[in-house]
Amino acid sequence: MGYEVNTGVYEGPFDLLLRLILKQEVDLWEVSLVGIVDAYLAELNRMETTDLEVSTEFLLIAATLVELKTRRLLPSESDPDLDEELLRFETRDLLLARLLECKTFQDASRTISLMLARASQSVARQFGPEEPYRSLVPDPLERVRPSRLRDAAIKALTPKPSEFVNTEHIAPIRVSVAEASELLLERIPEIGVISFRELASDAPTRIDAIVRFLAVLELFKQGFIEIDQIGTFGLISVSRTDREANLDSMSMADWESN
Repeated sequence: MGYEVNTGVYEGPFDLLLRLILKQEVDLWEVSLVGIVDAYLAELNRMETTDLEVSTEFLLIAATLVELKTRRLLPSESDPDLDEELLRFETRDLLLARLLECKTFQDASRTISLMLARASQSVARQFGPEEPYRSLVPDPLERVRPSRLRDAAIKALTPKPSEFVNTEHIAPIRVSVAEASELLLERIPEIGVISFRELASDAPTRIDAIVRFLAVLELFKQGFIEIDQIGTFGLISVSRTDREANLDSMSMADWESN
């Protein structure tokens, strides 16, 4: 239930005054606080029961107006040089923000009330078969206990341990491409050609031979040697290039990482 206010700049319902202030069509500073309070008290005397929503609106706006007008009458000592016009806009924006917040909650409450009213007019349909067949169907949750649900949840949510793969049977590779490259550069003559068969002839294991072949490819990639092969599955010939073969520890580490 609303009430009427009558000031020098506005006369009409309180809700309309609220909307006009929000639209800045009524100057907030020209609204008489005394007139609003008198109108509200007179309305309270006429009311048989107090409307909590209307009272909340009034208390919010009246308290904010008192605060704003007090700040104008008693300016803050911390900002004595603050321009009065800037203070006016600041306090006006503060009130508008509070009014908007109040209106937001009002609109939300109306929406929720409407949703509750609509929901009260409907009844959820029961699932499953109709009577008398419903009583014949066994209850699927009859034997389910909270402890079983707890155990099932723990089992489902507990992270599974990662699978362990035993690699003890795999022999570790103790040779590296960098070491094989140094060995090959010592064996490849400065002038002339040597076959890869000769370079790998003294490899103690097949792994060593494979690593030496990878070293040949890496040396060719880096431009230290040239490779030639006559025919498919033919003999691989290796020869030096003009580039100086200088393998420092840094380049060896780079090769190993690649």
